[in-house]
Amino acid sequence: MIGRLRGTLIAKRPPWVLVEVGGVGYELEVPMSTLYDLPDVGREVILLTHYAHKEDTVALYGFLRDDERTLFRDLQKVSGIGARIALAVLSGVSTAEFARLVQAGDVAALTRIPGIGKKTAERIVVALRDRLDGSVLTLPGMHADGGVPQDPQTEATIALQQLGYKPAEVARLVKESAQPGDTAESIIRKSLKLALR
Repeated sequence: MIGRLRGTLIAKRPPWVLVEVGGVGYELEVPMSTLYDLPDVGREVILLTHYAHKEDTVALYGFLRDDERTLFRDLQKVSGIGARIALAVLSGVSTAEFARLVQAGDVAALTRIPGIGKKTAERIVVALRDRLDGSVLTLPGMHADGGVPQDPQTEATIALQQLGYKPAEVARLVKESAQPGDTAESIIRKSLKLALR
């Protein structure tokens, strides 16, 4: 099974990307959350992958972050959800926001994600509420290479972007919120309070 690819990004054709590794071009389908954060074509990229083999098809899916791949896999364990809907979820909402909606049992908000009707949303809440016990909420700072950002400001910046804030807004919020000695968690909390003013 292919679990991770490191190579040169050759092309981006949403939702597909082409990554060359050792002279072999791998075509992967990626969620929009990954596509937006990919480097420019011609640059090195590291993608976590999910290899899917069915009776008549083989597919490879790529993710920049482990929390996205984990949610992609968990969603497909819910009856009636396949790869297409799982990608739509990841393209429509951050993993942290999705976990919050599931924990809150917010079926109405879940149905606004393309491909999810009321019954599917209810199944998701029942099936995933216990799995999304906060573990997804702590993962946005993880990188595909397994490393964690060293400084709290970088970690907070990544987490806020995963919550859906634009990079320019995140830079402003972190700059105004961060104080020497702050943890990433405290910077995130202060930034979110500032954003809600």
